[in-house]
Amino acid sequence: MIDVPETRYTRAPDGAFIAFQVFGSGSIDVLLMPGFFTNLDENWRIPEIADAHRRIGAFARVIAVDRRGVGLSDRLSPGHGAPLETHVDDVVAVLDAVKARDVCLVTSESGAPLLAILFAAAHPERVRALALYAPIQSSPLVALGLPGSPAGDEDPAAEMLFWGADSFARNDLERAAPSIAGDLAAVRAWGAYLRAAASPGSAFAMHQQWWETDVRDVLGTVRAPTLILIRPDAAFLDLVQPFAAEIETRIPGARTVELPGRDFPYYFGDRASFVAELEEFFTGTRSAVEVDGHRGLATVLFTDIVDSTARSADIGDRGWQETRERHDGIVREALTRHRGREIKTMGDGFLATFDGPARGVRCATEIATGVQPLGLEVRAGLHTGEVTFEGDDISGIAVAIGARVGALARPSEVLVSRTVKDLVAGSGLVFEDAGEHELKGLPDRWRLYRVAKEVAPPG
Repeated sequence: MIDVPETRYTRAPDGAFIAFQVFGSGSIDVLLMPGFFTNLDENWRIPEIADAHRRIGAFARVIAVDRRGVGLSDRLSPGHGAPLETHVDDVVAVLDAVKARDVCLVTSESGAPLLAILFAAAHPERVRALALYAPIQSSPLVALGLPGSPAGDEDPAAEMLFWGADSFARNDLERAAPSIAGDLAAVRAWGAYLRAAASPGSAFAMHQQWWETDVRDVLGTVRAPTLILIRPDAAFLDLVQPFAAEIETRIPGARTVELPGRDFPYYFGDRASFVAELEEFFTGTRSAVEVDGHRGLATVLFTDIVDSTARSADIGDRGWQETRERHDGIVREALTRHRGREIKTMGDGFLATFDGPARGVRCATEIATGVQPLGLEVRAGLHTGEVTFEGDDISGIAVAIGARVGALARPSEVLVSRTVKDLVAGSGLVFEDAGEHELKGLPDRWRLYRVAKEVAPPG
């Protein structure tokens, strides 16, 4: 199971409850205040977000916040936003609650950067450094085509009836995160995340607030060292670039660094370069792990051909070689379709990783079915956990767990750990309880699940 930090609350001066989490370790405090809409608990159910945040926690104590109106903090209703200074008070309350004197502040996209800029200007003694990823001056929903104020009889809030629906989430991902936009499970997971991150009314109230907020006149009063991070090949560059250029011009010493990738959110795509730039900016160094290998969350898949020795004896060396080549082709085609990364072949099986557990499970079931016409059966096992990437290989306890799970699978069966099952809720995948098992060399007993079938999405 993923170790989710405890969610705690503090009270703002006006009595509102603001949610925060503290995790990681290091000599500096990082206040993580992402833009758009967030949910502290749900962050750990999206593997990409969890991985990005764990990476930051590897070099700092991280104080993550759900802003007022968002996630687990008190919500807002349409027409009842809160002025920016109230949000600044909220931040102060959180920092006081965790006894953080000064912080390195990380924020992203829209909404939150405006708050971060005002906070840095109003409380320079509490901001050691300011990192702004893809800052946008206007409301986050402007990027999705929602007007800020009604034109004539138009009701912009009417669009919120579709908040978090499949169509809304798909439209969002197609523009903002093309690397996962074609994955139905990812679309549905993103829709669920948006619904957990804000109610339609609260999202629209935030939209109205940020539409009317302008902090450009205070940029010149920010004294904290400032880093601007952008992905020039990602969406919404027309919204990011002008504001980023103005920040760089007006904040003394501010500089911009360009990152690779086509995904707009910092946690999709190349997270390693994003976190490496943060670490170097905040601490002056990059962890040796970035040079010799990096750690990250991954879903590990092990496959193995059942009774391969007997099968090869039946058909002879040449026949077995041809069968193995066809088997390997089926596996590699499935890995390509499901965005898997082949790590290596081992004996009569494969070791591969995925950046999403649902893709890994679907790939495994496709392989198990696809090799049957060859007269073969495979067993497969999956686990999601932190691994160390070392060149073309991987290591870590998650790899050992995945191998043990795979070894327990029966012919044509796909077994998964409870972690995988819990992470793919809403994907349409159905599991049967396979009982508790001892995994050789590992403590405790582990509950495993077999993939039963895949339910077609409604509609």
